[in-house]
Amino acid sequence: MRSRERYELVFVDTTTPDPGAADVVVVHRTESSGPGGHPVYADDTGIVRAEISDRAEVRMIASGGHQVHAATVTARPVS
Repeated sequence: MRSRERYELVFVDTTTPDPGAADVVVVHRTESSGPGGHPVYADDTGIVRAEISDRAEVRMIASGGHQVHAATVTARPVS
């Protein structure tokens, strides 16, 4: 099964009282695979990188030192 080309990563901010607070970043498929064997997706800057499974499970990948990723990240397919 071919993986999707683009996803929106939704980063939910659990530290704010606003339940709708979230940041959204569009990522596109790269030629790389992550540690789980699934495709790696990145934003246009290459800073936000994530391995996304065929079930839209997200594993964030650090692109530099001292990166701390949000605990709650979900992936939404982009048509």
